[in-house]
Amino acid sequence: MDTLLKTPNKLEFFNPLHGFSEKVSNSSSSKLQNQELRFGSKRSHMRWGRSGCVKASSSALLELVPETKKESLDFELPLYDPSKGLVVDLAVVGGGPAGLAVAQQVSEAGLSVCAIDPSPKLIWPNNYGVWVDEFEAMDLLDCLDTTWSGAVVFVDDQSKKKDLDRPYGRVNRKQLKSKMLQKCITNGVKFHQAKVIKVIHEEFKSLLICNDGVTVQASVVLDATGFSRCLVQYDKPYNPGYQVAYGILAEVEEHPFDVDKMVFMDWRDSHLNNNVELKERNSRIPTFLYAMPFSSDRIFLEETSLVARPGLPMEDIQERMVARLRHLGIKVKSIEEDERCVIPMGGPLPVLPQRVVGIGGTAGMVHPSTGYMVARTLAAAPIVANAIVRYLGSDEGLPGNDLSAEVWKDLWPIQRRRQREFFCFGMDILLKLDLPGTRRFFDAFFDLEPHYWHGFLSSRLFLPELIVFGLSLFSHASNMSRIEIMAKGTVPLANMIKNLIKDSN
Repeated sequence: MDTLLKTPNKLEFFNPLHGFSEKVSNSSSSKLQNQELRFGSKRSHMRWGRSGCVKASSSALLELVPETKKESLDFELPLYDPSKGLVVDLAVVGGGPAGLAVAQQVSEAGLSVCAIDPSPKLIWPNNYGVWVDEFEAMDLLDCLDTTWSGAVVFVDDQSKKKDLDRPYGRVNRKQLKSKMLQKCITNGVKFHQAKVIKVIHEEFKSLLICNDGVTVQASVVLDATGFSRCLVQYDKPYNPGYQVAYGILAEVEEHPFDVDKMVFMDWRDSHLNNNVELKERNSRIPTFLYAMPFSSDRIFLEETSLVARPGLPMEDIQERMVARLRHLGIKVKSIEEDERCVIPMGGPLPVLPQRVVGIGGTAGMVHPSTGYMVARTLAAAPIVANAIVRYLGSDEGLPGNDLSAEVWKDLWPIQRRRQREFFCFGMDILLKLDLPGTRRFFDAFFDLEPHYWHGFLSSRLFLPELIVFGLSLFSHASNMSRIEIMAKGTVPLANMIKNLIKDSN
């Protein structure tokens, strides 16, 4: 079902991707040929777009975006037969990476699984980027279509940059979904193409009412519908920060980046020198460029607001991106696909425990300081799957509420909740930093021992090490940055300590 994500300054529609609503994107495998958008000089160039003559502006950039074409996999899916009236062990609502991963692993244990999704064969439109070591640990290296030997961070315009000696990769969305679907089919997972509109819970089973009139009965229900939070319940005000980004996969005449390194963050702002108003806005709430160069003339470019509350308007992001491309001399010839991303970060956890089990965005698993989720949720899938298998196979015959409570306990143990609280503390500081403060922060962050910045970005550090991480970051920071952290972090620190104490009681 469509989800309306409301921010105070704009309404953004999600197409929830049926279980993993991390990004909203318009994508197509076709290109618009014989069109060119030039950003190389200060004067406006005129080029013919689909609707006539356009200027080198954000509207001109959008003229190159192809019509959305949804691509589906060529699979024969075994369908759920409602006439049999069987109670399946697990019903997975949502067909994103997290939902399919749990379905695959629970079915491998011999349990019956029904995956419910309105478009179960649709290829995810998201461009997922991951650290190679994260996918290597999960035996998913064959699902990366491109890897880079490392990454680079441009801190400022004074040639200050950080070379990150950590390989990075782009996920092959088609390969990842094909691999997961094939394993699900082999394991006997049944699929039902519909949307769940209501759930009725009984003592030992739940009834999932679908929009096609079919009712699926299941012992355990897993909500993997992403940020739509279709079934999982929250009981606290939802006021997250928002990561907002606009990206294009484009053919260009050339670009200035090393094809062996991806650009993790580019905080330079000299491209805004001729636009005082835009430069002032960027100084208050900065954006950075994230870029994956595939060759000398093919590149993924994404302008990103790391976190803001309220989220930046998409038009603002696009305007900054156009100015940056013009300054870098990047001339876009055609666009294969574009994507608009609105990612809620932080905010409260769902009610713990509750009858419906969650994973991914619906379970509050987005990294509150970075927006990362793909590797984290795929790594959490075995935890959820093993818990479901263990408790369903228990001789005690646990009622539904008790069984779900045990699964939630395994998904969000106290050490993970404490870790998330620290990450939310980090987000609260980032929300208050302007461009100079953000630069100083990441200058110190990427000077840390790799163990610490790797662990922070990949959610591998827990509270004792996170405290050491924080002290190390403070020691590496400049005097100005230390003053900022103390001034702007005092209230968030007090809130974190209060929440940690409350959670321990």
